[in-house]
Amino acid sequence: MSDELNGKRVAFLMANSGVEQVELTTPWQRLGAAGASTTLVASQKDTVQAFNNDVEKGDTFDADLAVADAEVGDFDALVLPGGTTNPDALRLDGDAVAFVKAFAEAGKPIAAICHGPWTLVEADVVRGKTLTSWPSLHTDLRNAGATWVDEQSFTCPTEGFTLVTSRNPDDLDAFCDAAITAFAQV
Repeated sequence: MSDELNGKRVAFLMANSGVEQVELTTPWQRLGAAGASTTLVASQKDTVQAFNNDVEKGDTFDADLAVADAEVGDFDALVLPGGTTNPDALRLDGDAVAFVKAFAEAGKPIAAICHGPWTLVEADVVRGKTLTSWPSLHTDLRNAGATWVDEQSFTCPTEGFTLVTSRNPDDLDAFCDAAITAFAQV
């Protein structure tokens, strides 16, 4: 157990209808082990269904807070887990999109994995950024003004806010390491 993130408050944003389980649990555990206080924020303060490989039901998790009740000022950083269901539902949730946009506008770091950047596209915060994602998002990201790279994890510390992104569950170690490094700097 390390203390790199002692005193840091990290929000994990997800839809109640589904999130890729390993893309939630691995960063949640790793950031917690590094000392972060983590909060599960969802569309509603209710049960969140996790999935394995986007189709097989996994565990359920209780949201700590509804996104409409969440305040960006209460957190130091944000994690956007992937799977297709989670970001697809979040980008249709005005409160979730506003929450993500507010993090970027406040200059707070955001980490997104797999399809997680879809919510960043909807929040219009990727223009001029370089990031990675699940490969099928590269056109969406380019159309939103971003540069897409095919790397395990990519940290873009350009003007505004630091953005940590990753491609898929196979890259979780690199993603978690990069997120911890970025979040420790705030």
